[in-house]
Amino acid sequence: MLRPLLYLCILMALTGNPHADESIVFIVYSSKKYYYRFQDQFNSNNPKLKMFTSVNVYNHFSQEQAFPVFSNQLTDCSLDLSYVSTSAGAARADTCTVIGPTVIDFKSQLNNVTDRCVYSVMKNSSNGFEVLANFQERRRRDVSFLDSVTLLMADSGVAFHLEQGGRVLMNNTVLTLNSSAQEFHGVKLFKDQTGVTAQFTITEQTFSVFFDGYRAQIHTEAPVDLSLTGLCVDSSTVSNARVPQFSSSSCDTQYTDNPDSSINCTTVTESCNILKAAPFSSCNANIDPTPYINACMQTMCRYPIVDGLGCQFLWAYARACSLNSSAIQVDWEADTKCSPPEAFCQNKTCNNHEFCGNKFTGEYGCLCRAVFSQNYKESNTLDCKQNSVSLTLVGCLMEERGIDHTALHLNNQSCRGVMDQETHMVTFSFDTNNTCGAEITTNGSQTIYKNAIMTQNSSDVITYHDQVYIEFSCYQSQPEIKLVAFRIKDSSVVQHITSGDGNYTVTMRAYTDAGRTQAVDSSTQVLLNQKIWVELKTDGLDANVISVVTDSCWATSQKLPNSTPRYDLVSNGCANPRDQMVQVQKNGMGTSNYFSFHVFQFSGSSGEVYLHCQLQLCLKQKKNCVPVRNRRRRYARSNFERRTPFFISMGWIH
Repeated sequence: MLRPLLYLCILMALTGNPHADESIVFIVYSSKKYYYRFQDQFNSNNPKLKMFTSVNVYNHFSQEQAFPVFSNQLTDCSLDLSYVSTSAGAARADTCTVIGPTVIDFKSQLNNVTDRCVYSVMKNSSNGFEVLANFQERRRRDVSFLDSVTLLMADSGVAFHLEQGGRVLMNNTVLTLNSSAQEFHGVKLFKDQTGVTAQFTITEQTFSVFFDGYRAQIHTEAPVDLSLTGLCVDSSTVSNARVPQFSSSSCDTQYTDNPDSSINCTTVTESCNILKAAPFSSCNANIDPTPYINACMQTMCRYPIVDGLGCQFLWAYARACSLNSSAIQVDWEADTKCSPPEAFCQNKTCNNHEFCGNKFTGEYGCLCRAVFSQNYKESNTLDCKQNSVSLTLVGCLMEERGIDHTALHLNNQSCRGVMDQETHMVTFSFDTNNTCGAEITTNGSQTIYKNAIMTQNSSDVITYHDQVYIEFSCYQSQPEIKLVAFRIKDSSVVQHITSGDGNYTVTMRAYTDAGRTQAVDSSTQVLLNQKIWVELKTDGLDANVISVVTDSCWATSQKLPNSTPRYDLVSNGCANPRDQMVQVQKNGMGTSNYFSFHVFQFSGSSGEVYLHCQLQLCLKQKKNCVPVRNRRRRYARSNFERRTPFFISMGWIH
């Protein structure tokens, strides 16, 4: 039985020495892909004629299924030739490595990602399958690192997220994985001590994605289909590979941090070039170490050698060699002082604003990303409200310094910080019902709440942790003199006091009854010698801590409080002893008080009368806020300070 003969047309594109021993060519024939190896045997009559020595056929074709090829049946015409390499140089890599900010594509081209965006590293436009790489900063704002990998399955609407610490999510569901492969929607997933691996097939090629928290390596057993796109296919397309819909709006913001003076780039270069020396040199002929060396230098000349970064590039190269059947047999980890490959921060889950890294103690912990921590270093995390005070500490900043938040407390040791499990922020707070040992004082112009965060006292002779003492305070200020004058026909006067870190409202309102239920408004007819009650009430102050004292009230015929003539109604917190019509009630006992008097007008004036009151805040813990008369002096001024009182005014017209 005659075998059909296969006529192949090959356009050679050899690299290196044209007389090299053998070459490899990738050919598409009848929509199938063939991987050929042939020896270079020149024919004097036809110098372009080559003779195949072996045929390797992939994509579900076995060696036995390959068509027979004979050297005398080759002619000079064009086929789809994607790659040719000779033994004079390294063989083509079938592994794409993403490590730190660098991408080494399938063609061993090196490029860098300079922002914190999401990029497509491999995409099949025909079925919507895509592998995404998410970059984030770590200790420096100007150096990005691969942070997570996502596999998008457009046909099934499923996304697999390979995250830090070996955490894998299918959409929003956390998967429990082990060393036994489990299949989900056509993707096989398994996890061991080195990291997480996902295996899948696209365009009749099987790919594997490995991620260990620092680096991702995408591998295939055959040359990559050129219909695929993404950074792993061509890393020079960085700007075009960004995926805005999965990136934050500010991900491309550029930062410039000060150079790290601890970095010696000469030493870094020497360390990276070890990939050209034994035992790595045994793989150099198959996997070109140059892009790995350059990636190593470009990263570590700008970023400190921490978190095992120096070994990551060695591991990446060694694994690429192993995937290419060129495993390095020598125990190189011991010679380079690198531990055996192990997933970085395995099973350690950090929040989005954190990354897992080495604390100064050498242990792993969730540390703050540089952009996030910079924002907190430049902002105030102290929150002062009208009746409470809280101070928030950033958990990842404490983690970096080895501070245990559970060992911290306020002046009262029972008052400890509460960590938010979502953000890892630690908040210490107290209020006027439970002051947690706060010291409350007044200096006349401010009421001050002072407390401190500290480490618990230890009876040990020595300690291995930083001693923490953070004193903080909030205050409510009495503002400078302010005057808002209204006629009584406008009903009441409301003055908003916003000063310092506290705010409150003072209302001045007149009533025609002792129960203060019938407020005077523009329609109320007020007659001369009619008794009215004026209430001064505050809102926003804690009645358990603060009292409002009406220090003085007086009337003038003009809007200005210092104009003349002037008539005193309340003086030194008490009623004018010369006017028996004036009565002051509940002054200094709470956050409101009132007084009464009989309506009058100034003789010979137009009938306009303006009432002005001067108030101040008093700290109740001193128990001297209620004004009292003194036989020798009309009023004991030492009972409370009033250096910066405030005014409120109202007026009426007859």
